[in-house]
Amino acid sequence: QVQLVESGGGLVQPGGSLRLTCAASGRTFSSYAMGWFRQAPGKEREFVVAIARNGATTSYTDSVKGRFTISRDNAKNTVYLQMNSLKPEDTAVYYCAALRIGYSDYVPTSGYGYWGQGTQVTVSS
Repeated sequence: QVQLVESGGGLVQPGGSLRLTCAASGRTFSSYAMGWFRQAPGKEREFVVAIARNGATTSYTDSVKGRFTISRDNAKNTVYLQMNSLKPEDTAVYYCAALRIGYSDYVPTSGYGYWGQGTQVTVSS
């Protein structure tokens, strides 16, 4: 069982930065690849980025490449999402999620067995 709690969202101007944090409970955090998703009003939840269990590999959706960086600290049971050069279209509720053990496809939401409650990110002047 893994419980996930996101924090760090807020209101930021275009071009600004935010760092999201996802804190996980449980002793098996390092067993899970982790992903970040986002959901804008009226839209489906979409994949943003994921990181392997040991942090060695990452995968980003094209729209955030070069602007967002995912990282994790298994000793602290935490995954981070550094977001730079934010744009209004990045406005959404951001969720972290733990990939089901044995799954290798990061993109579908159905591959994730545990989800946080989400944190709102609003990019506006």
